[in-house]
Amino acid sequence: MAYKTRRLLCRMTAAALCVAAASAPSAMAHDLPSAANIAAHTEAAMARSGAKGLAIAVIDAGQVREVQTFGQRNEAGDPLAPDTVMYAASLTKAMFGYLVAGMADRGEIDLDQPLATLLARPLPDYGNLPAYGAWGDLAGDPRWQAITPRMALNHSTGFANFHFLEPDGKLRIHFDPGTRYAYSGEGIMLLQFGIEEGLKQSLGDLFEKQIAQPLGLRRAGLMWRAEFAGNLADGWTADGTIEPHDERSRVRAAGSLDASPADMAAIAALMVRGEGLSDTAHREFSRGTLPITNRQQFPTLLPDAPPADRPAASAGLGVIAFDGPQGPGWYKGGHNDSTGNTLVCLERSQQCVLIMANDVRAEREFPALVRLILGETGVPYQWEYPEFAATPPR
Repeated sequence: MAYKTRRLLCRMTAAALCVAAASAPSAMAHDLPSAANIAAHTEAAMARSGAKGLAIAVIDAGQVREVQTFGQRNEAGDPLAPDTVMYAASLTKAMFGYLVAGMADRGEIDLDQPLATLLARPLPDYGNLPAYGAWGDLAGDPRWQAITPRMALNHSTGFANFHFLEPDGKLRIHFDPGTRYAYSGEGIMLLQFGIEEGLKQSLGDLFEKQIAQPLGLRRAGLMWRAEFAGNLADGWTADGTIEPHDERSRVRAAGSLDASPADMAAIAALMVRGEGLSDTAHREFSRGTLPITNRQQFPTLLPDAPPADRPAASAGLGVIAFDGPQGPGWYKGGHNDSTGNTLVCLERSQQCVLIMANDVRAEREFPALVRLILGETGVPYQWEYPEFAATPPR
Protein backbone atom coordinates (compact mmCIF):
# COMPACT_ATOMS: atom_id res chain seq x y z
CA MET A 1 0.00 0.00 0.00
CA ALA A 2 1.25 3.46 -0.85
CA TYR A 3 1.26 6.04 1.87
CA LYS A 4 1.60 9.78 1.47
CA THR A 5 4.72 11.20 3.06
CA ARG A 6 5.18 14.83 4.08
CA ARG A 7 8.47 16.30 5.19
CA LEU A 8 9.43 19.37 7.18
CA LEU A 9 13.15 20.15 7.22
CA CYS A 10 14.27 22.30 10.17
CA ARG A 11 10.66 23.34 10.65
CA MET A 12 9.94 26.62 12.38
CA THR A 13 6.80 27.04 14.52
CA ALA A 14 6.72 30.83 14.73
CA ALA A 15 9.96 30.60 16.71
CA ALA A 16 13.36 29.76 15.28
CA LEU A 17 14.12 26.06 15.65
CA CYS A 18 17.19 26.08 13.41
CA VAL A 19 20.47 27.45 14.73
CA ALA A 20 24.01 27.77 13.48
CA ALA A 21 26.15 24.66 13.41
CA ALA A 22 28.37 26.23 16.04
CA SER A 23 25.70 25.49 18.63
CA ALA A 24 25.86 21.73 18.05
CA PRO A 25 26.43 20.09 21.43
CA SER A 26 28.79 17.26 20.53
CA ALA A 27 31.01 15.89 17.81
CA MET A 28 30.05 12.36 18.96
CA ALA A 29 26.65 12.45 17.26
CA HIS A 30 25.41 9.30 15.58
CA ASP A 31 25.16 9.52 11.78
CA LEU A 32 21.43 9.68 11.18
CA PRO A 33 19.92 7.93 8.16
CA SER A 34 18.45 9.96 5.34
CA ALA A 35 14.80 10.95 5.34
CA ALA A 36 14.27 8.70 2.32
CA ASN A 37 15.75 5.73 4.16
CA ILE A 38 13.55 6.39 7.19
CA ALA A 39 10.50 6.71 4.94
CA ALA A 40 11.18 3.41 3.18
CA HIS A 41 11.57 1.53 6.46
CA THR A 42 8.50 3.20 7.95
CA GLU A 43 6.31 2.31 5.00
CA ALA A 44 7.49 -1.31 5.23
CA ALA A 45 6.81 -1.32 8.98
CA MET A 46 3.29 -0.03 8.43
CA ALA A 47 2.64 -2.69 5.82
CA ARG A 48 3.81 -5.43 8.23
CA SER A 49 1.78 -4.15 11.17
CA GLY A 50 -1.30 -3.01 9.29
CA ALA A 51 -1.09 0.41 10.96
CA LYS A 52 -3.08 3.12 9.22
CA GLY A 53 -1.22 6.25 10.30
CA LEU A 54 2.15 7.20 11.77
CA ALA A 55 4.38 10.27 12.14
CA ILE A 56 8.14 10.34 12.77
CA ALA A 57 10.16 13.37 13.79
CA VAL A 58 13.95 13.42 13.97
CA ILE A 59 15.81 15.88 16.21
CA ASP A 60 19.52 16.49 15.75
CA ALA A 61 21.71 18.76 17.90
CA GLY A 62 18.57 19.87 19.70
CA GLN A 63 16.82 21.05 16.53
CA VAL A 64 13.97 19.52 14.55
CA ARG A 65 15.57 18.09 11.41
CA GLU A 66 12.44 16.70 9.83
CA VAL A 67 8.87 15.61 10.45
CA GLN A 68 7.46 12.91 8.16
CA THR A 69 3.90 11.63 8.17
CA PHE A 70 2.49 8.48 6.61
CA GLY A 71 -0.95 7.06 5.95
CA GLN A 72 -4.31 8.42 6.95
CA ARG A 73 -5.85 10.34 9.81
CA ASN A 74 -9.41 9.08 9.59
CA GLU A 75 -11.70 6.51 8.06
CA ALA A 76 -12.35 8.79 5.08
CA GLY A 77 -8.69 8.37 4.10
CA ASP A 78 -7.63 12.00 4.58
CA PRO A 79 -3.84 12.07 4.82
CA LEU A 80 -2.04 12.44 8.12
CA ALA A 81 0.01 15.64 7.96
CA PRO A 82 2.63 17.36 10.15
CA ASP A 83 -0.06 19.76 11.40
CA THR A 84 -2.71 17.10 12.09
CA VAL A 85 -3.70 17.16 15.77
CA MET A 86 -2.97 13.78 17.38
CA TYR A 87 -3.34 12.47 20.91
CA ALA A 88 -0.03 12.73 22.80
CA ALA A 89 -1.34 10.47 25.61
CA SER A 90 1.25 9.95 28.35
CA LEU A 91 3.86 12.04 26.57
CA THR A 92 1.95 14.65 28.60
CA LYS A 93 3.71 13.31 31.70
CA ALA A 94 7.16 14.09 30.29
CA MET A 95 6.07 17.63 29.46
CA PHE A 96 4.59 17.97 32.96
CA GLY A 97 7.84 16.78 34.53
CA TYR A 98 9.70 19.42 32.54
CA LEU A 99 7.32 22.14 33.71
CA VAL A 100 7.71 21.08 37.35
CA ALA A 101 11.50 21.03 36.96
CA GLY A 102 11.19 24.65 35.84
CA MET A 103 9.03 25.51 38.82
CA ALA A 104 11.63 24.02 41.13
CA ASP A 105 14.35 25.94 39.29
CA ARG A 106 12.49 29.18 39.94
CA GLY A 107 11.96 28.33 43.62
CA GLU A 108 8.19 27.90 43.24
CA ILE A 109 8.13 24.31 44.48
CA ASP A 110 10.46 22.00 46.38
CA LEU A 111 10.72 18.58 44.75
CA ASP A 112 11.40 16.89 48.09
CA GLN A 113 8.94 18.72 50.34
CA PRO A 114 5.75 16.74 51.04
CA LEU A 115 2.77 17.91 49.03
CA ALA A 116 0.83 17.97 52.30
CA THR A 117 2.63 21.19 53.19
CA LEU A 118 1.07 22.94 50.17
CA LEU A 119 -2.50 22.14 51.16
CA ALA A 120 -4.73 24.01 53.58
CA ARG A 121 -6.46 20.80 54.71
CA PRO A 122 -5.51 17.14 55.02
CA LEU A 123 -5.67 15.51 51.58
CA PRO A 124 -8.49 13.02 52.41
CA ASP A 125 -10.65 15.91 53.58
CA TYR A 126 -10.95 17.10 49.97
CA GLY A 127 -12.85 13.93 49.18
CA ASN A 128 -13.01 12.09 45.87
CA LEU A 129 -12.73 14.65 43.09
CA PRO A 130 -13.58 13.56 39.52
CA ALA A 131 -11.22 16.17 38.09
CA TYR A 132 -8.24 14.89 40.09
CA GLY A 133 -8.41 11.69 42.14
CA ALA A 134 -9.99 9.65 44.93
CA TRP A 135 -8.25 11.39 47.81
CA GLY A 136 -11.02 10.62 50.28
CA ASP A 137 -10.16 6.91 50.04
CA LEU A 138 -6.83 7.62 51.78
CA ALA A 139 -8.42 8.46 55.12
CA GLY A 140 -6.91 6.16 57.71
CA ASP A 141 -3.54 5.76 55.96
CA PRO A 142 -1.21 8.58 57.06
CA ARG A 143 1.44 7.65 54.50
CA TRP A 144 -0.06 10.13 52.04
CA GLN A 145 1.63 12.82 54.14
CA ALA A 146 5.07 11.64 52.96
CA ILE A 147 4.40 11.95 49.21
CA THR A 148 6.55 14.59 47.48
CA PRO A 149 6.52 16.07 43.95
CA ARG A 150 9.52 13.91 43.08
CA MET A 151 7.68 10.76 44.18
CA ALA A 152 4.69 11.69 42.04
CA LEU A 153 6.90 12.25 38.98
CA ASN A 154 9.08 9.16 39.45
CA HIS A 155 6.04 6.96 40.09
CA SER A 156 6.83 5.96 43.65
CA THR A 157 3.64 7.14 45.41
CA GLY A 158 2.51 3.55 46.03
CA PHE A 159 -0.72 4.05 44.09
CA ALA A 160 -2.06 1.82 41.35
CA ASN A 161 -2.17 3.43 37.92
CA PHE A 162 -5.70 4.68 38.69
CA HIS A 163 -8.06 3.94 41.58
CA PHE A 164 -10.75 2.60 39.25
CA LEU A 165 -8.40 -0.25 38.30
CA GLU A 166 -8.39 -1.54 41.88
CA PRO A 167 -10.69 -4.55 42.50
CA ASP A 168 -12.93 -2.46 44.74
CA GLY A 169 -12.39 0.81 42.84
CA LYS A 170 -10.77 2.50 45.84
CA LEU A 171 -7.43 4.32 45.96
CA ARG A 172 -4.88 2.84 48.33
CA ILE A 173 -1.13 3.00 49.02
CA HIS A 174 0.50 -0.36 48.30
CA PHE A 175 4.00 0.39 49.62
CA ASP A 176 5.80 3.11 51.52
CA PRO A 177 6.06 6.13 49.22
CA GLY A 178 9.46 6.71 47.69
CA THR A 179 10.71 3.13 48.07
CA ARG A 180 10.09 1.65 44.61
CA TYR A 181 8.67 2.29 41.13
CA ALA A 182 5.07 1.55 40.14
CA TYR A 183 3.60 3.58 37.28
CA SER A 184 0.72 5.75 38.45
CA GLY A 185 -1.32 8.31 36.58
CA GLU A 186 -3.16 9.01 39.84
CA GLY A 187 0.15 10.01 41.43
CA ILE A 188 0.72 12.48 38.60
CA MET A 189 -2.77 13.87 39.20
CA LEU A 190 -1.98 14.30 42.90
CA LEU A 191 0.90 16.60 41.99
CA GLN A 192 -1.33 18.57 39.62
CA PHE A 193 -3.82 18.92 42.48
CA GLY A 194 -1.07 20.18 44.82
CA ILE A 195 0.04 22.78 42.29
CA GLU A 196 -3.43 23.99 41.39
CA GLU A 197 -5.09 23.79 44.82
CA GLY A 198 -2.05 24.55 46.97
CA LEU A 199 -0.06 26.98 44.83
CA LYS A 200 -3.03 28.37 42.87
CA GLN A 201 -1.19 27.88 39.59
CA SER A 202 -3.11 26.51 36.62
CA LEU A 203 -1.34 23.75 34.69
CA GLY A 204 -2.98 24.99 31.50
CA ASP A 205 -1.57 28.47 32.08
CA LEU A 206 1.87 27.08 32.91
CA PHE A 207 1.91 25.12 29.66
CA GLU A 208 0.91 28.17 27.64
CA LYS A 209 3.42 30.53 29.29
CA GLN A 210 6.41 28.20 29.58
CA ILE A 211 6.10 26.07 26.43
CA ALA A 212 3.37 26.92 23.93
CA GLN A 213 3.88 30.69 23.69
CA PRO A 214 7.71 30.67 23.60
CA LEU A 215 7.63 28.06 20.83
CA GLY A 216 4.73 29.66 18.98
CA LEU A 217 2.70 26.46 19.05
CA ARG A 218 -0.67 26.67 17.32
CA ARG A 219 -1.61 23.00 17.14
CA ALA A 220 -1.10 21.87 20.74
CA GLY A 221 -3.18 22.20 23.89
CA LEU A 222 -4.03 20.48 27.16
CA MET A 223 -7.75 20.85 26.43
CA TRP A 224 -9.78 20.41 23.28
CA ARG A 225 -10.06 23.48 21.07
CA ALA A 226 -12.65 23.90 18.35
CA GLU A 227 -10.02 24.84 15.76
CA PHE A 228 -8.52 21.36 16.04
CA ALA A 229 -11.61 19.82 14.45
CA GLY A 230 -10.71 20.58 10.84
CA ASN A 231 -7.56 18.47 10.87
CA LEU A 232 -7.34 15.86 13.59
CA ALA A 233 -6.55 12.17 13.80
CA ASP A 234 -8.98 9.46 14.78
CA GLY A 235 -7.44 6.16 15.88
CA TRP A 236 -7.44 2.44 15.19
CA THR A 237 -7.45 -0.27 17.86
CA ALA A 238 -5.64 -3.62 17.82
CA ASP A 239 -8.55 -5.29 16.02
CA GLY A 240 -8.81 -2.52 13.42
CA THR A 241 -11.81 -0.77 14.94
CA ILE A 242 -11.76 3.00 14.44
CA GLU A 243 -12.21 5.28 17.45
CA PRO A 244 -13.08 8.98 17.14
CA HIS A 245 -10.68 11.49 18.63
CA ASP A 246 -11.69 12.27 22.22
CA GLU A 247 -12.51 15.94 22.78
CA ARG A 248 -10.96 16.22 26.25
CA SER A 249 -12.67 18.84 28.39
CA ARG A 250 -10.27 18.82 31.37
CA VAL A 251 -6.59 19.55 31.75
CA ARG A 252 -4.98 16.37 33.04
CA ALA A 253 -1.25 16.08 33.64
CA ALA A 254 -1.59 12.31 33.34
CA GLY A 255 -2.46 12.59 29.66
CA SER A 256 -4.68 15.25 28.07
CA LEU A 257 -2.20 16.80 25.63
CA ASP A 258 -3.26 17.06 22.00
CA ALA A 259 -0.47 18.06 19.61
CA SER A 260 0.43 17.89 15.97
CA PRO A 261 3.60 15.92 15.17
CA ALA A 262 5.34 19.18 14.28
CA ASP A 263 4.40 20.86 17.57
CA MET A 264 5.20 17.77 19.65
CA ALA A 265 8.61 17.63 17.95
CA ALA A 266 9.20 21.27 18.90
CA ILE A 267 8.36 20.43 22.52
CA ALA A 268 10.71 17.45 22.47
CA ALA A 269 13.54 19.56 21.03
CA LEU A 270 13.04 22.16 23.75
CA MET A 271 13.23 19.45 26.42
CA VAL A 272 16.41 17.82 25.11
CA ARG A 273 18.06 21.25 24.79
CA GLY A 274 17.09 22.10 28.36
CA GLU A 275 15.73 25.44 27.23
CA GLY A 276 14.46 27.53 30.13
CA LEU A 277 16.17 25.35 32.74
CA SER A 278 19.49 25.67 34.53
CA ASP A 279 21.93 22.80 33.98
CA THR A 280 21.09 21.53 37.47
CA ALA A 281 17.36 21.57 36.81
CA HIS A 282 17.79 19.83 33.46
CA ARG A 283 19.76 17.06 35.17
CA GLU A 284 16.97 16.75 37.74
CA PHE A 285 14.50 16.25 34.89
CA SER A 286 16.48 13.84 32.73
CA ARG A 287 18.73 11.83 35.06
CA GLY A 288 16.98 9.18 37.06
CA THR A 289 17.19 9.00 40.84
CA LEU A 290 14.99 5.93 41.50
CA PRO A 291 16.26 2.58 40.15
CA ILE A 292 13.69 0.42 38.36
CA THR A 293 13.39 -2.95 40.10
CA ASN A 294 10.52 -4.71 38.28
CA ARG A 295 10.84 -6.89 35.18
CA GLN A 296 8.41 -4.89 33.05
CA GLN A 297 6.43 -1.69 33.39
CA PHE A 298 2.93 -3.16 32.98
CA PRO A 299 0.93 -4.44 34.71
CA THR A 300 1.87 -2.03 37.48
CA LEU A 301 2.65 -3.11 41.07
CA LEU A 302 4.65 -6.15 39.97
CA PRO A 303 7.02 -7.47 42.65
CA ASP A 304 10.74 -6.78 42.51
CA ALA A 305 12.52 -8.92 39.92
CA PRO A 306 15.84 -10.68 40.52
CA PRO A 307 18.68 -8.21 39.86
CA ALA A 308 19.60 -9.92 36.58
CA ASP A 309 16.07 -9.34 35.23
CA ARG A 310 15.86 -5.63 36.04
CA PRO A 311 16.32 -2.98 33.36
CA ALA A 312 19.38 -0.73 33.44
CA ALA A 313 17.11 2.25 33.98
CA SER A 314 15.85 4.65 36.61
CA ALA A 315 12.97 7.08 36.97
CA GLY A 316 13.48 10.80 36.46
CA LEU A 317 10.87 13.57 36.47
CA GLY A 318 8.17 12.13 34.24
CA VAL A 319 10.68 10.23 32.10
CA ILE A 320 12.77 7.06 32.29
CA ALA A 321 16.54 7.55 32.25
CA PHE A 322 19.08 5.07 30.88
CA ASP A 323 22.76 4.84 29.98
CA GLY A 324 23.87 3.21 26.78
CA PRO A 325 26.60 3.07 24.12
CA GLN A 326 25.98 6.73 23.25
CA GLY A 327 25.84 7.95 26.85
CA PRO A 328 22.86 8.99 28.96
CA GLY A 329 19.38 9.29 27.53
CA TRP A 330 15.72 9.38 28.51
CA TYR A 331 12.44 8.33 27.02
CA LYS A 332 8.68 8.27 27.50
CA GLY A 333 5.89 6.30 25.92
CA GLY A 334 2.22 7.08 25.42
CA HIS A 335 -0.56 4.60 24.84
CA ASN A 336 -4.27 3.98 24.82
CA ASP A 337 -6.44 1.54 22.92
CA SER A 338 -5.99 3.42 19.63
CA THR A 339 -2.75 5.38 20.19
CA GLY A 340 0.92 4.47 20.38
CA ASN A 341 3.67 7.05 20.95
CA THR A 342 7.34 6.94 21.88
CA LEU A 343 9.97 9.63 22.43
CA VAL A 344 13.64 8.70 22.87
CA CYS A 345 16.33 11.35 23.44
CA LEU A 346 20.12 11.17 23.84
CA GLU A 347 21.71 13.82 26.01
CA ARG A 348 25.23 14.19 24.52
CA SER A 349 24.20 14.51 20.89
CA GLN A 350 20.78 16.01 21.63
CA GLN A 351 19.35 13.59 19.09
CA CYS A 352 15.78 12.33 19.49
CA VAL A 353 13.21 10.25 17.69
CA LEU A 354 9.52 10.98 18.19
CA ILE A 355 6.99 8.50 16.85
CA MET A 356 3.26 9.22 17.07
CA ALA A 357 0.82 6.66 15.72
CA ASN A 358 -2.95 6.93 15.53
CA ASP A 359 -3.03 3.14 15.28
CA VAL A 360 -1.92 1.07 18.26
CA ARG A 361 -0.75 -1.72 15.95
CA ALA A 362 2.26 0.41 15.03
CA GLU A 363 3.81 -0.07 18.49
CA ARG A 364 5.36 -3.43 17.61
CA GLU A 365 7.57 -1.63 15.08
CA PHE A 366 8.81 1.12 17.44
CA PRO A 367 11.94 -0.60 18.80
CA ALA A 368 13.24 -1.43 15.32
CA LEU A 369 12.48 2.05 13.95
CA VAL A 370 14.23 3.76 16.85
CA ARG A 371 17.30 1.53 16.37
CA LEU A 372 17.32 2.30 12.67
CA ILE A 373 17.40 6.04 13.30
CA LEU A 374 19.45 6.44 16.50
CA GLY A 375 21.46 3.22 16.48
CA GLU A 376 21.97 1.29 19.69
CA THR A 377 20.95 3.54 22.56
CA GLY A 378 20.31 1.37 25.61
CA VAL A 379 16.64 2.42 25.80
CA PRO A 380 14.96 -0.32 27.91
CA TYR A 381 12.34 -1.37 25.38
CA GLN A 382 12.41 -4.94 26.71
CA TRP A 383 10.88 -3.45 29.88
CA GLU A 384 8.47 -1.14 28.02
CA TYR A 385 7.43 -3.50 25.19
CA PRO A 386 8.47 -7.01 26.32
CA GLU A 387 6.43 -8.61 23.53
CA PHE A 388 7.98 -6.46 20.76
CA ALA A 389 11.48 -5.42 21.81
CA ALA A 390 13.31 -8.48 20.48
CA THR A 391 12.33 -7.66 16.89
CA PRO A 392 15.61 -7.18 14.97
CA PRO A 393 16.29 -4.09 12.84
CA ARG A 394 15.14 -4.49 9.25
